[in-house]
Amino acid sequence: MSRQYYIAGNWKMHKTKEEAAALAKALVAGLQEGTHKYLVAPSFTLIETVAGVIKGSNIRLGAQNMAPEEQGAHTGEVSVLQLKELGVKTVILGHSERRHNYLENDALINKKVHLALKHGLEVILCVGELLEEREAGQAEKVCEQQVSAGLAGVGAKDLSSVVIAYEPVWAIGTGKTATPEDADAIHASIRGVIGRLYGPQEAAAIIIQYGGSVKPDNVSALMAKENIDGALVGGASLKPESFIPIAKF
Repeated sequence: MSRQYYIAGNWKMHKTKEEAAALAKALVAGLQEGTHKYLVAPSFTLIETVAGVIKGSNIRLGAQNMAPEEQGAHTGEVSVLQLKELGVKTVILGHSERRHNYLENDALINKKVHLALKHGLEVILCVGELLEEREAGQAEKVCEQQVSAGLAGVGAKDLSSVVIAYEPVWAIGTGKTATPEDADAIHASIRGVIGRLYGPQEAAAIIIQYGGSVKPDNVSALMAKENIDGALVGGASLKPESFIPIAKF
C-alpha cells in the first residue's frame, strides 16, 4: 500500500504575527509545486493570521495542543471548538514537551485524542523514549505503551484520522538524530503495534512520521526507509530555506 509522505512544521513558541505571516507566505509560494502532504502548526495566537495566508493552498492548518474539554472553567486552555472555528484541521497531541515539561500522562492524552476525533480533527499522536530509556533497551516498549494507551478505545474507523509521530526525546532540539536504521526499527515496531490492535491493513495504511532534528541534509536518508512516512519538524520549520528543502525532498 502506498502511503503519502507527510511533512509537518511545529513552530512551537516562536514568531510574532508579522513573522508568522511572512513565513507562511514563503511556504505557500515554495510548496505550491510540492507533491507531499504539508502542515504548519503555529502558536494559538498566530493561528488566525496563518489561516488567512495559507487559505486555498496545499498546506493544512494545525494546532500544537488543545484542552481535554470542549468548554468551561479551564483557565489558560484552548478548546477544540475555538480551534475548529479558526479553520484548524489537525492537532498535535502528546508531544514530548507536553509529556515531560508539563507532565501530561497517557490518560489525559487519550482523552484529548477522543475529543479531537469526535470533532473530525486529524490527530498527530507523538510518542518517544527518553535517553535513559533507550540506553536501558526500553525504547520499543515505551513507544508501544504510549501508542496503545494513546489510542485506547479508538475504533478502526477513526484510525484513518490518526498519524503517529515518533520523536526520540533525546533527539529533539539537540542536533542528535536517530540513525535512519534506529528510527526505522522503532517505526516498524509501532506499525506492529497497530497491526496487533487493528489488523494488517490498518498497519500498512497508517502514516508514521519521524521527528527529532530533521534537517535538509538528513531528510532523504530518513525518508528512504520503508516505515518512515514523513517528518514532524521543529527548529528547521522556522525558516523557509530549511523547511522547503525538507518538505520537497
